[in-house]
Amino acid sequence: MSGARQRAALRLPSWTASLYWKFAVFITVMCCTLAALLGILVHTLVGKQTEDQARGAALDALDDAVATYVAGEPLGRSASVDPPDLPHNLRELAVRHREHGTQLADHQGRPTMWAVAPADGGRVLAVRVDYTDRAASLHGLDRAIIGSSAAAIGVTLLVGLFAVSRITRRLHRTARVARRISTGDLDARVRDPRALRPDLAQDEAAAVAAALDTMAATLQTKLHSEQRFTADVSHELRTPLTGLHAAAELLPPGRPTEMVQERIQTMRRLTEDLLEISRLDARVEQADLAVHQLGPLAERAVQATGLAADVDVVRDARVQTDRRRLERVLGNLITNAHKHGRAPVVLTVDGPVVTVRDHGDGYPDDLLDHGPQRFKTRSGSGRKSGHGLGLTIATGQTRVLGATLHFTNAPDGGALATLRLLKGQQRPQD
Repeated sequence: MSGARQRAALRLPSWTASLYWKFAVFITVMCCTLAALLGILVHTLVGKQTEDQARGAALDALDDAVATYVAGEPLGRSASVDPPDLPHNLRELAVRHREHGTQLADHQGRPTMWAVAPADGGRVLAVRVDYTDRAASLHGLDRAIIGSSAAAIGVTLLVGLFAVSRITRRLHRTARVARRISTGDLDARVRDPRALRPDLAQDEAAAVAAALDTMAATLQTKLHSEQRFTADVSHELRTPLTGLHAAAELLPPGRPTEMVQERIQTMRRLTEDLLEISRLDARVEQADLAVHQLGPLAERAVQATGLAADVDVVRDARVQTDRRRLERVLGNLITNAHKHGRAPVVLTVDGPVVTVRDHGDGYPDDLLDHGPQRFKTRSGSGRKSGHGLGLTIATGQTRVLGATLHFTNAPDGGALATLRLLKGQQRPQD
């Protein structure tokens, strides 16, 4: 298997990247580690203490057994000489080294603490103390440790997840507001309760929310200022342009007069486009929706441009739209195709979907990545420079219609704009 396939095979699901999941794993691992360490420590200490107590009891019993053995009296049930199941190393300790010793081992399948002392004739006197109750107590302690650790881990995990969920919910809300702002909704605000209360301690989530709200307010102020400036300039240009147009009509016929009139018409169209963009940016435009047959509407839009375009109605449909705004969108798409692409330009109606395609070099990469940008120009590519305000207006009017407009390049070459309208019984989303 290649390295790429191995990485793909080891790739975790996307939900594991969330802070909530990571915090849950962290708490679980840390609690389990801490519980294991404490459990081992308690088990070791209590086990050693229990074993020491049993060893002391066995040595005391051994002293009594030695005194009984020396006095020649009968040994008790727990004492014997050379018992067969005495551990070998404990026997060697008493026989060879002539020392007392103890060892925890088994006797007839039961845990037993042995204690030995040397006897005459190379024999061994052994005493056994039953360790069953002590071992059972130790096992009970282990079960109590495991149970209490599991309960503590569960409670800690629940409390920790509840605490972190409050933070993650605030972060998710901040992310949702940020996405709304990125789509143009500059009225969106997080309004985090902590950020609105300066007297409260400010955590990181509140700091991020406050920074986002401040950024959105600043952007909104600047955008409104730019919109007002554009609208005011465009409005103020109307009066002198009207005067220039009237003055140009008084000029004597000739090529210079025609050039002046063409420039004045260009400036008038630019002014009207800027005013339209200002209204679209301000989101004050309202669509006058009605149900129309899309095929004839598309044909009229092509005829209104005065440009050549093939209209192919694959499947007609009734759509809910604003006729004037739809003609504006389709007209701008066809004009842009003729200006920046190459013939033939084809408009296709397939149900509620309209596509406009040319056979030129296609849309530039920056338009595909970022959408239409007003007054954007390019050079050095051999194409006609700029895509003007037409596509910007088409995008804005599409949004007013509640439709969608996507820009792509056809696989076999050429720019392809896809407009998806609302069907006759649907309503646009607010």
